[in-house]
Amino acid sequence: MRLSRRSLLTRATFGAAFSLASPLARAQAYPARPVKIIVGFGPGGAPDIAARLMAQWLSDRLGQPFVVEIRGGAGGNIATEAVAKAPADGYMLLLAGLPNAINATLYSRLNFNFIRDVAPVAGVISTVNLLLVNPATPAQTVPELIAYAKANPGKLNMASAGIGSPPHLTGELFRLMAGIDMVHVPYRGAGAALTDLLAGQVQILFLSMLASIEHVRAGKLRALAVTTALRSEHLPDVPAVAEFVPGYEATTWWGIGVPHETPADIVETLNREINAALADPKMRARLADEGATVLPGSPADFGKLIADETEKWGKVVRAANIKAE
Repeated sequence: MRLSRRSLLTRATFGAAFSLASPLARAQAYPARPVKIIVGFGPGGAPDIAARLMAQWLSDRLGQPFVVEIRGGAGGNIATEAVAKAPADGYMLLLAGLPNAINATLYSRLNFNFIRDVAPVAGVISTVNLLLVNPATPAQTVPELIAYAKANPGKLNMASAGIGSPPHLTGELFRLMAGIDMVHVPYRGAGAALTDLLAGQVQILFLSMLASIEHVRAGKLRALAVTTALRSEHLPDVPAVAEFVPGYEATTWWGIGVPHETPADIVETLNREINAALADPKMRARLADEGATVLPGSPADFGKLIADETEKWGKVVRAANIKAE
């Protein structure tokens, strides 16, 4: 069958239009079924709260359920591997964060490469951490704590949520930059570490404001400083560690990642909607109540944060000679 010139032109025009429209059509069709957000840590903490707030927002905006699924273990590596090896179709997302940046160096052998196998979508939050001491600890300020540690090497016990956890690395960075000696006491989770700090079994703990602010307000713990570069609006009278140890900064951050090679239009859809959430006054207020600061930006912005933090904490892991359990 021979086609007329007009018919050929019509088909060519239609084909070109369909080709140009197909990414948009796919983005409009996404999601066509429920989406999972995989979280590598237990319920109730900052990552779980951030994931559930985003899940509710995305469900409402995109018309399909976004369901949070906890896959804890191995410092978040179990969840990360599940997403890294999932189909690149936008139906399995990862609540990615600081532990991923630490684990890249902490673990000598992983079944994935986080930066290579997980594509950044958007930052969500960063959380303020506090340098906490038991009230029985003599130091009332960061300079006094440093002076006491130098005068009494090995006498201060620093608790953490486990070897290589963000509280551990935050404390190790402080130890290295302040030039002091502290004994690291790892626990299986932040809750157990906090319990022993309250009981006076250990003297120091770096922990998120979300998990500790009520104990500080009740006078059960003393907050010597925040670990952000500047003071926090939530505790404006508490200084930053950097005021006494120039250049010190350690924040815990979380965002959304997807399997590598997920279509760009799906990444763009998710990024747009997450940024819309972070611009919403009610959402910002809700996150502020949890001691969190929003992290809006492009996928490239989140990717740069991941790369910078992976390099930074890799240096700390190597300098402190920390090995995974």
